[in-house]
Amino acid sequence: MTDDAYLLLLDDAATPLGVPPAAVGPLSCMETPAVRAWLDAQGVTATSPRLRILPPEETAAIPEQAERLPVPLGEEELVLLRQHSAPESAARIEEELLAYRDCAEGRDALLGRALAAGVPVRRIMEITGEDSATVMAAAR
Repeated sequence: MTDDAYLLLLDDAATPLGVPPAAVGPLSCMETPAVRAWLDAQGVTATSPRLRILPPEETAAIPEQAERLPVPLGEEELVLLRQHSAPESAARIEEELLAYRDCAEGRDALLGRALAAGVPVRRIMEITGEDSATVMAAAR
């Protein structure tokens, strides 16, 4: 497995491999000279129905004869690519997990600020659904 995602050209646009880069959203790699030169050399545009992008963990599925180009993606771009590559049910769950991550980020700091402001542990537990050990650990 490599750390890079891959752009690839499929012989048949109906092959269910990867996703069209445009479906993921604007990817910074698509504006690089290397990608533009590769697309020009292949005689295709960034909107070609044969053009696909695969996350790093799926690159072993690339057909041996397929034209390919490794492309680095930012963390958020990679998250979006994985969401678009996953089956719909898994993608929905991943979106929920990301929302949870965003909400949970800074949880301990918030609990600590609530304690420092004098909000009783019992009330913090009622509001957040956290247990007393979690709330008290935030005070440390």
